Amino acid sequence: MNELASRTQALEALFADIAQTRMASVPVMNRVLRVEVLGFEAVAGEEGVPAAFGVLLTPWFMNLVWLPLKREDAPARVGLHRARAVGDTSFEFIASYEERIGSFEACSLMSPVFEFADHLQARATALAVLAELRAVKVITPVEKPPARRAFLFGRVAAGHAA
Repeated sequence: MNELASRTQALEALFADIAQTRMASVPVMNRVLRVEVLGFEAVAGEEGVPAAFGVLLTPWFMNLVWLPLKREDAPARVGLHRARAVGDTSFEFIASYEERIGSFEACSLMSPVFEFADHLQARATALAVLAELRAVKVITPVEKPPARRAFLFGRVAAGHAA
């Protein structure tokens, strides 16, 4: 099993256990939802350290998660905030730690998640969020964006000024 699959399966198993234990009697649980990791892909982290990025869906929240592919143990960082670029948007992630998987970071998309009538609806929403975030094309330094006036006056074709 590769690191990505191993780490995301461990994340899912951990939160499934949390749902059955720590969260079992908490009233913010949407009982039609289950724990699922969605759309995790490997990304380059700080200083080239590989990480994974995706959505963690639980019966009590939907979060973007940044998960190091190699276990890191930094419980002292819990609660620290860090801005992370996703596409062309910056999101604030909060450092977390769980003994079974080590350190990770999360950014809340929704909590609680009562607006979902079933798990398929919540899952589709999570995947749509990821598709939208990943569809954003970040302009690299070698590409030139369309001229502002051309863009404003509709003279832009296929992303280039006419």
